[in-house]
Amino acid sequence: MGELTAGVEDLLFTPLKRIPGAGGEVRHAMKASDPGFAGFGEAYFSSVDPGAVKGWRRHGRMTLNLVVVLGEVRFVACDGAGEQRARHLTPDRGDAYGRLTVPPGLWLAFGGVGAGPNLLLNLASIEHDPTEAETLPIADLPWSWT
Repeated sequence: MGELTAGVEDLLFTPLKRIPGAGGEVRHAMKASDPGFAGFGEAYFSSVDPGAVKGWRRHGRMTLNLVVVLGEVRFVACDGAGEQRARHLTPDRGDAYGRLTVPPGLWLAFGGVGAGPNLLLNLASIEHDPTEAETLPIADLPWSWT
């Protein structure tokens, strides 16, 4: 995979609307006019067991748009310069309900923080292609997950 130049400053957090309704609320995830929208390839849900960590993965072409729909998940991004940035997402706090846009080129790992089920939605810019991403064992990049 060629040299990728995204930095952690390229992470984008977009607060999302929660609209109350008589039978429950509507929670926005993404519109084509939103910042961070880079096309649509597929949408999928990923569960994260409490205390489990998934990663590290670096996509070469895919832009991730991540929304936690249940529980709480901590995301950590790392760039080629070794800079890191962490962000907690949860629908249970207004300031933490949002979408995290991760451009190609950043290493990303995430862990389940919530005590119950943790579920996230990825609105990916391209369909899954196993040849466009790299992975590393979680211990290869420094971060304390405890």
